[in-house]
Amino acid sequence: MTPSDEVFEGERPRLKRLAYRMLGQLADAEDIVQETWLRWRRAAPEDLADPTAWLVRVATRLSIDQLRAERVRREAYRGPWLPDPLIEALTTDPVERAEEISIAFLLALERLSPLERAVLLLHDVFEVDYPAIAETLDRSEAACRQLLSRARGHVRGARSRYSATPADVSRFVTAFQAASDRGDLSPLSELLVEDAVLISDGGGVRSAALRPLIGREDVLRLIRGIMWRGPRPAPSAVRLARVNGGLGFVMTDAKGPMVLALEMSEGGRIAAIYLLCNPERLHPIVS
Repeated sequence: MTPSDEVFEGERPRLKRLAYRMLGQLADAEDIVQETWLRWRRAAPEDLADPTAWLVRVATRLSIDQLRAERVRREAYRGPWLPDPLIEALTTDPVERAEEISIAFLLALERLSPLERAVLLLHDVFEVDYPAIAETLDRSEAACRQLLSRARGHVRGARSRYSATPADVSRFVTAFQAASDRGDLSPLSELLVEDAVLISDGGGVRSAALRPLIGREDVLRLIRGIMWRGPRPAPSAVRLARVNGGLGFVMTDAKGPMVLALEMSEGGRIAAIYLLCNPERLHPIVS
């Protein structure tokens, strides 16, 4: 068949979903899709017996190359790195399954090699069979099975958390306001599990913790410090949104946008707080 706009556009959402999960960055995912399009337009008709398989194969290989090139830049990144947030209005139906785009899951993917990440996503998320994966990665089917086994071991449990409900978010907002207005951290403390985690990504541009904070007291200490540095965003500058499949906030203050996502424990308390406040990454995403 001849490469056509209609066929490619039909596969574009799938390619972007794959590239985003591989890279964790929306602009890079768009670049991968664009490069895949350029190669599609140059492809010989005899190579396109299965257009979907061809496009997924090209996008995956490009993403693996990008991951390898990105390693040096990621190692030089100041402080923890969080994936670009996928932000949806609460009035729309989710376009992704939360467990496949949760921040916890995307961070777990960071522990994998590029090949392990590709095998896990292709097989477990995009339901590609082993022969096609083997062709994509230029590995034997046996090697791909071993890669998948290792990858699953590294990310085991990353999808077992619980998304916040509107009631959870309301309790967090009330507790955060109490901490901001009165300096009273006790309501917030009661919402956090003992081993709560807070990861803040300022990219060296905005103040943020230079390591993940683990434990309720460390998390509260950072929040207390944030309160001392300046006023919280005005209520009008805070909006509830779906962030990577779960509930979260999009906020704006004088220094720029911030996105906060919550991850809950089975008991309905907060297990993790993810705060992305690097304006260089958020300005293209948050309008």
